[in-house]
Formats: sequence, structure tokens, C-alpha cells
Amino acid sequence: MTEHKIPLAGVIGCPIAHSKSPQLHRHWLRTHEIAGHYMPMHVEPEDLESVVRMMPKMGFVGANVTIPHKQAIMEIVDKVTDRAKLMGAANTLIFHEDGVIVADNTDGYGFITNLHEGAPDWDAKSGPATVLGAGGASRAVVASLIEAGVPEIRLCNRTRSRAEEMAETFGSKITVVDWVQAGNVIEDATLVVNTTSLGMVGQRRLRVPLDGLHSGIVVTDLVYTPLKTELLQVAEDANCTVVDGLGMLLHQAVPGFERWFGQRPEVNDAARAAVM
Repeated sequence: MTEHKIPLAGVIGCPIAHSKSPQLHRHWLRTHEIAGHYMPMHVEPEDLESVVRMMPKMGFVGANVTIPHKQAIMEIVDKVTDRAKLMGAANTLIFHEDGVIVADNTDGYGFITNLHEGAPDWDAKSGPATVLGAGGASRAVVASLIEAGVPEIRLCNRTRSRAEEMAETFGSKITVVDWVQAGNVIEDATLVVNTTSLGMVGQRRLRVPLDGLHSGIVVTDLVYTPLKTELLQVAEDANCTVVDGLGMLLHQAVPGFERWFGQRPEVNDAARAAVM
């Protein structure tokens, strides 16, 4: 990039005022002394294509995409990575100088990196994982767990048909379990992941029996408001290794920032503080 052209990036959503991404990226821009900007952009679904197509002409080098646009954006861009196709959603856009817009998904990278950082002794091949939820975030989690070598994933969702659809996509390593049986597939799991919004501030509680939790199980929750959810508190009391969801938000942002601004940012206490 030239000195007279300030690189721009941002996050597109509807709504978007709640997003923590601007705080994170602005922190990294200051840390690396980059004369760039990252901004929240409220874009209605009917305006998504026209806005995205205009952004490169306005000086944008890329953008993040969040709810409700993570699926729709894949029909708008010029190229979708294999990773985003597998997950059925995109969260990162890259604007090439030749005008080509590429959609990628870094959620799986963010999840697995955060998991290894928070639970360095966790061995993917050591046993089954129980995953709660079968939405977009779950697809990213499941894809990354399969790639890491987890031998079996017990997938529980309140609507069983959505879990069955995921099983068709990801194959024989997925075992669909009725939501009411979720508590029964926790005790012998080596990893438990909540990918639902249950337990988040303003949402309903995660009503899954947790008496099977014990030392030796790693428990992580994608919810990070509150930072220590009820699930993580119960797991901690049961001597499990717990990994909060904030790290996934931070790590998934690293590849995009590096691609857009040319510096690989660090996920550290300062980055966490900037978001919180």
C-alpha cells in the first residue's frame, strides 16, 4: 500500500453496535502504529451486495462479516475458499487489487487455536468430544475438531434434524444424540463444547445435566458474555480444565488483520483487555 492511501477495514452486520471487533482491531492498529482504520458497519440484507461491491473503491482492503450475512455473502463474492464452503458460512472478506473479492472462514482456526492455548495438554486423539448446538458456529467447531483428529463427535441439538444435516455433511465421525440425552454423553468425553447462545447474558440458561463432568475433561464455551458462564463455573468446580470463549474471538481475527494490514498481531492480555 502507498503512504497516501490509508487502508480501511471493518465489520458488516445487522445489528452491529454490539460488536467487539472494532475495539480489538483498533488496539492492534495502535500497537503496530499502522495508519489504518477499522469500523462497524450496519448493513441491511437488501443492501449487502451493493455495499460490498463498493467497498474496494472506497479504500477497503477487507472486512469481517457477522450475523445475519455470513451465509448470504457467499453468493455475492467472486471466490469462496474450500474452508468456508465446508462450514457453510464466511466471516472474512479479502479485497484483491484486481477487484476479486474472496470470502473465507477463520472461526475454526480461532476455536482450535484458543483451545490449544487454554488447554495445552488436550490431545485431540484421546477420546470423543461432545458438542452442544448445530448452528453456524458448531460447523466451524466440528470441522476443526475433525481436522485435529478427534475420533468421534457426539452432536446434540435441540432440533435433531439440524444435527442430522451436519452429520450428512461431515460424515461417520458424527454421532447425533437427542438433546435430552446430552448429559449422558458428557461423562466419558474428553472435550465438551457449547456452541449455542444458551447461557449468554439475555438468553436462557443452558439446561443440560452436568453432573458427569469430572477432572480430565476439557470444557469450553463459545459464549463470552459473561466470560465465565454457568457451564464453565460448574466445570471449574468439578476440576475440569476450562477455556473461555473470548480467545476464539481474538484468534479468529488474527488471519484477517495480517492479510489486510501486513502485520501479524499478538493475542495477549492487552488484546483481551482492549475487548473487555
